[in-house]
Amino acid sequence: MIPLVVAAIVAGVMGITVGFLVKGALTRKDFQEAERLSEKARHEAEDIIKEARIAAKEELLRSRDEFEKSTRERRQELQKLEERLAAKETNIERKADLLESRLTEIEKREKALRDGEEKQAEQKKRLDELIHREIEELERVAGMDREEARKLLLERLAHELEAERGALIRRFQDDAAQELERKAQETMINAMERYAGDCAYERTTATIPLPNEEMKGRIIGREGRNIRTIEAACGVSVLIDDTPEAVVISCFDPVRREIARVAMERLVADGRIHPTRIEDMVAKATKEIEEEIRKVGKEAVDAAGVTGVRPNLVNLLGRLKYRYSYSQNVLRHSIEVAHLMGSIAAQLNLDEQKARRAGLFHDIGKAVDHEVEGSHAAIGADLLRRAGEGEDIVNAVAAHHEEAEKNTLLANLVAICDTISASRPGARSETTELYLRRLEKLESIGREFDGVEGCYAIQAGRELRVLIEPEKITENAAAVLARDIAARIEKEMRYPGQIKVTVVRETRAVEYAK
Repeated sequence: MIPLVVAAIVAGVMGITVGFLVKGALTRKDFQEAERLSEKARHEAEDIIKEARIAAKEELLRSRDEFEKSTRERRQELQKLEERLAAKETNIERKADLLESRLTEIEKREKALRDGEEKQAEQKKRLDELIHREIEELERVAGMDREEARKLLLERLAHELEAERGALIRRFQDDAAQELERKAQETMINAMERYAGDCAYERTTATIPLPNEEMKGRIIGREGRNIRTIEAACGVSVLIDDTPEAVVISCFDPVRREIARVAMERLVADGRIHPTRIEDMVAKATKEIEEEIRKVGKEAVDAAGVTGVRPNLVNLLGRLKYRYSYSQNVLRHSIEVAHLMGSIAAQLNLDEQKARRAGLFHDIGKAVDHEVEGSHAAIGADLLRRAGEGEDIVNAVAAHHEEAEKNTLLANLVAICDTISASRPGARSETTELYLRRLEKLESIGREFDGVEGCYAIQAGRELRVLIEPEKITENAAAVLARDIAARIEKEMRYPGQIKVTVVRETRAVEYAK
């Protein structure tokens, strides 16, 4: 608005100034013309000034309206803020009142609590005094001090806990035994009913029947040449004793013993016994036995349902035909374990092919354990590792006699099936001396426990019957004793299968009629 007024004033002044200048410089005629122009310019300047004033007034009115509008809006905003502040103040005051009331209530509660604690402390003090007086009175009446009473109480508590422990053991043992026996019977029966193996008897030596006693002299030969040739060619010992019409071949290597047996039978049947003939027969027998080993190995692989077995492992399996353990043929035992493994693995949703493979190979180390140092489990694991078998198969073989840590479920399954095959009736036999020694050890372990009156191994050492003194051992303590004896047997003895420990507590009441 102000710039327009200034412009109008400047324009008027310039018009007047131009008029005066023109008036002084021009002629009269020109002066009149100039005066006319000046007058015109003056009117135009007045018009411009009027328009400028009008525009200035309009601008002033517009600015005033805008100012009033903004002032009104600002006033409304301030009013709203004041209302909110007032509401917040009211809320704060209400909360402050509520907080004050709660603080007052808390102070009252604290005061009441302090009063209660003081009363409780006084009551505790009075109670301690009463307990002390009662203890003194009890000690006076009972005739014993606190330590003696405490010892007596602990002894009674120990007896009660022992009885409860025995009851718990019996209860859990009964429940667990029933459930485990049921599941184990289902799994084992399903596996065992699918395989039936023949009983095999021990063959530690080979006995060759002779047609007459004269044949012994021919076997020995002039100055012992024949018998020395046989022993050197076969690597065996030929025993010619007082047994009528028979000679015995002895050797740690079952394959060599079999070669010597075949060669000797043929020499006896032929009748021509001399060093050259002996060497020929031994060479033929060796070739035939090697071929038999390969054939038997392939048959074992097929019988076990295993595929992809390397030739060297097939030959080692074939050698197990001539190997016996506690009268049990190792090859038949391996095939039996393979069948049991496959059957149980199928029921447990495991890899059946891998389970059969581990069962078939678990005793493969026995084929060469007389040639290599170490246990047959470690030897077999090393042979399988060199043959490229999987690490789970290797671990199962290495750990089936607890000589290595079991890393897979397969290893536990091999140990279980090996025990089943070895401990079934008729699977194994042992010498009378070892058998009696095991029974004596079993009975001696039971007699070492307090309260045992008698101890007897029955059922060929499969069960230990323990008779106890009823006045020394309670019914619940008998369950604890059975568990302790079983744990001691597991720790100190090695045996196939399992041994049942039965504790018998008998109470007899005797009266005479007169």
